[in-house]
Amino acid sequence: MRLHRFPTLVFGCLVLATALAAEPPSRTAIDAPELARLGPAPVGVRTLTLVNRDQPDPLAFDAKSGKAPLRDRTLVVDLWYPARDAGGAPETYSADLPSEGSAPPAKFTIPGIAVRDARAAAGRHPLVVVSHGYSNATVALSWLTENLASKGYVVAAIRHEDPTIGDRTQFAGPLLRRPIDIAFVASSLQASLGAEGLVDPSRTALVGYSMGGYGVLTAGGGILDPDGPAVRQLVPGGLMAPFARGGARQDEIVVKGLRAIVALAPAGGGALSAWGRDGLAGIHAPLLLIAGDHDHTVDYTTGARAFLDATTSVRRYLLTYRGGGHAIGLNSAPDSMRSNLWDFSWFEDPVWRKDRIIAINLHMITAFLDRYVRDDESRAAYLDVAVSDSNAGAWPAEDAGRFDTISPGTGSITVWKGFQRNFSTNLELLRKDPEPAR
Repeated sequence: MRLHRFPTLVFGCLVLATALAAEPPSRTAIDAPELARLGPAPVGVRTLTLVNRDQPDPLAFDAKSGKAPLRDRTLVVDLWYPARDAGGAPETYSADLPSEGSAPPAKFTIPGIAVRDARAAAGRHPLVVVSHGYSNATVALSWLTENLASKGYVVAAIRHEDPTIGDRTQFAGPLLRRPIDIAFVASSLQASLGAEGLVDPSRTALVGYSMGGYGVLTAGGGILDPDGPAVRQLVPGGLMAPFARGGARQDEIVVKGLRAIVALAPAGGGALSAWGRDGLAGIHAPLLLIAGDHDHTVDYTTGARAFLDATTSVRRYLLTYRGGGHAIGLNSAPDSMRSNLWDFSWFEDPVWRKDRIIAINLHMITAFLDRYVRDDESRAAYLDVAVSDSNAGAWPAEDAGRFDTISPGTGSITVWKGFQRNFSTNLELLRKDPEPAR
């Protein structure tokens, strides 16, 4: 009897695993903290094309003439927004990521909740501009884009069309283009979607992952170091110098109307030293940094942890996943990316469950954007926690309640507000306030 039932049990487990893998990443699991769940609005998605005219192409720089050709830079932008109704079939996204070595790109699909070209909900909504990581795809961040749109944000994710990550000789392209792309898209959408009545340009936020983190920190006011390796060595022909400290075009790459910046596993530190010692003091919008302290792609100590100390002009936070690595920014791995470790590693962390990372990210990012973009001070308690080490959070037995009780974060209960009693371990949340000018 057991022999007959065993294949059935295995088949049932495989069906369950497939069903779980097919869940839209923007819809969180049962152990998600309070603010991670989807908001009340249906979600629409549409695709826009923007053209930034006469841009220097650093990858075609001619050393003999000392010039780079000017070319129109076409940027495709995926736009998620709160919709009026949920009519129509939800979108299934498709994209690819570079494979290891010379293999062709690995293709994948991701189920969504958004409806293509759904009618937008009435009202002027905050604008969030999202910049993906090196060689990433916008739809691989649908956990964030769809979820925020359901909460009333208009979310514009830029397809940067990077060179393949395996060819580091082309690194100058993303290094120069990231902040320029972000500032251009933000300005363009503030104008066009503002005129359309869809967004409030004065309530803009930036979110970036990895190379996109470098981009949003720079477009958010971080001043590039004219003597650093990024400007002097890595981008040829002095093409980056006009955008660095003292350059004639420095202000062109700074986003206006900016209320908040979120940088996940941000690049720009270490040997790159994009802003030098004091450049990040140029950021004047509140900042949320999110990183794993075992990030082997962009170093945590000289990256996010150092950035917390360097952004001295603003209130800033650093959420750290203890034992976590670099892969904290993308969706859970689609089925087609689970048979090869290189493909799998684009999405998954060696230690942390990915749907857990997504849920915690969504909870904290929602609290942060609501507070600083929407001026909702009721969200302050989710950020200004009683203990920075989540493991130190107390929950006295007399206040235990149900197993799944949500922490109020008050009184004798110092487990972080919004987390369930037994689901708030191995995290750290540091806060620093603006420092007096030197």
